[in-house]
Amino acid sequence: MNENSKNIGINVALPNKKCNDNNCPFHGTLKCRGRIFTGVVISTRMQKTATIEFERQRYLPKYERYEKRSTKIKAHNPECINAKDGDVVKVSECRPLSKTKNFVVIENLGREKGFEERMEALEESKTRKKEKEELTEEKDASSQSKSN
Repeated sequence: MNENSKNIGINVALPNKKCNDNNCPFHGTLKCRGRIFTGVVISTRMQKTATIEFERQRYLPKYERYEKRSTKIKAHNPECINAKDGDVVKVSECRPLSKTKNFVVIENLGREKGFEERMEALEESKTRKKEKEELTEEKDASSQSKSN
């Protein structure tokens, strides 16, 4: 625990590192209020921003069953927490930080099991789809040249 970290009023572990980020709830002036979610970081390609995905269940009255839906949100990723792809994190609502960012990462809970395998499978399915489209285009082109 860092002595310079302040208590944000939520029961989370304080970060070990210190940062100079003004939008950090522990070392800056950002206030956390509202909803709190737990999700998986799926992208950290933007500066100080993480894309978090979490699943929820929605009730369908017609079928009297629940369906699984996923939600993606953008959250501020402070330097003291520095969540990476595949980390399970806790995010809290805050004031709007940009056009799409209304959340901030407040705790890193560790890695998700099987995250890399899932991402590799997703990439592989995308490449297979591209190869399949290229084959159909080649077949169409060859059938058109034969008919002429």
